[in-house]
Amino acid sequence: MNPALHQFIADYGLWAVLGGTFLEGESVVVFAGFLAHQGLFLLPHVMLCAFAGSFLADQLLFYVGRRYRDHRYVRRIREKPAFDKALAAIDRYPNGFILTLRFLYGLRTVGPAALGVSRVSPLRYLVLNAVAAAIWAACFSLLGYVFGRTIEALLGRIQGVEIKLAIAAALGILVWLAYWFHARRRR
Repeated sequence: MNPALHQFIADYGLWAVLGGTFLEGESVVVFAGFLAHQGLFLLPHVMLCAFAGSFLADQLLFYVGRRYRDHRYVRRIREKPAFDKALAAIDRYPNGFILTLRFLYGLRTVGPAALGVSRVSPLRYLVLNAVAAAIWAACFSLLGYVFGRTIEALLGRIQGVEIKLAIAAALGILVWLAYWFHARRRR
């Protein structure tokens, strides 16, 4: 890999992981886990950034739902079909919902905002959100790391042009998946 690119990723890549978990967390964290396997990051640093970004994003959405429940942004979230389902699940299983919402498709934005509108206390949400964010960060970071080990076992040590091709292929797949999920959500 180009030494300047390697240094750029090493210097700023973890900031991208932290910020990326606010947007499309899973793919960013899996890719960062893969890069940790390649030696660009330390796996515990990836996990810490993934935890911090996911935790902070969901805390922010919780407090937006709690404080600004009548704001147009929150009203728009409340109009989504998943919102009523989320509220029903929160009423029945508040702890389970908090612990699993980041693993369930379609609840990443709606879930924390719905929890903010619900009767769940801020302290309960803070504690359970921290536990869930730690589990989530570890799972997806390790998934990327193990994926890196598997690819390496199949292809040998990836270096030079091969790493660029692998990164380009991974990014292409991620873009395609994002497009596919977005198109599917519109239907």
